[in-house]
Amino acid sequence: MRLSWCATLLAVGVMQTAAGQGPLVLTQSIDLPAVEGRIDHLALDAARHQLFVAALGNNTVEVLDLEKGVRMASLAGFPEPQGIVALPDLNLVAVANGQSGDLRLLDMATRQLRKTIPLSEDADNVRYDEVARRLYVAHGSGAISAIDAASGRVLGEVRLGGHPESFQLERAGTRIFVNVPNAKHVAVIDRREMKVVATWPITGAESNYPMALDEEGHRLFVGCRRPARVLVFDTGSGRQVGTFDISGDTDDLFYDAARKRLYISCGDGFLDVFQQQDLGRFTRIAQVATAAGARTSLFVPEQHRLYLAVPHRGGQKAEIRVYELLK
Repeated sequence: MRLSWCATLLAVGVMQTAAGQGPLVLTQSIDLPAVEGRIDHLALDAARHQLFVAALGNNTVEVLDLEKGVRMASLAGFPEPQGIVALPDLNLVAVANGQSGDLRLLDMATRQLRKTIPLSEDADNVRYDEVARRLYVAHGSGAISAIDAASGRVLGEVRLGGHPESFQLERAGTRIFVNVPNAKHVAVIDRREMKVVATWPITGAESNYPMALDEEGHRLFVGCRRPARVLVFDTGSGRQVGTFDISGDTDDLFYDAARKRLYISCGDGFLDVFQQQDLGRFTRIAQVATAAGARTSLFVPEQHRLYLAVPHRGGQKAEIRVYELLK
């Protein structure tokens, strides 16, 4: 059965990453000893070569030494850590916790807690605007809060039509694009005015969770689970301009502007790599076999690396896999 499955993939032109083949090469695996349950998002401390891992099901934040390839610390007391982001200019790591409904700021070097900011239940994805030094946190039955990162003061809140999942910030503009699966749309927020200025309906698919932004190309990529596909939106008009099928149970999606590629981590056990043909059309150039439940990842363009979180399931141990990107 395994040989037949592989032969089918090859027959349709899908490449599997093996030694020296494909656009991604596995170069390192770092064990996460005694980590159980779901693993959510990842954050990089590039200066210290550390990776912070939100081990949601384990109620810990795991800290990895990327140079030595080992776990440095397991930080307990985080009730369902979900979103996590590094703030290198402030020497902080921000962790959003679903069960306690708060955002916690840790010292990046000492890993000591600096501040806890109460929000509401299911505090989830986090993004950082380094220019304005503002954090944006998705939480509750439908809200995104803006927080002054230096002081921890909540600056404002935008109400949404349901719990927000992945969202992206414009760098050259003031918009935030937000996946709102229960409302079956993408909400567009003006973060200067802190209000919703548009909603773009999701049609032809449901469960829109991950998202990536090609700001220069004016394209927004929305990953859906039912059915498993990516929808492509024009950020100028809000119109859907493309769609293509992907592997199932996706939770992270990244656009590689230098290579014009998308990397999509999927819980069905694959990393999908799509090459852009034009602004609305993509072709899959690789489907990298990973592990069941490995659906969260972090793409770091400056390092030409992608980090993939693999949970413990059966004989598969919990670990972080590190992939190098080939040109």
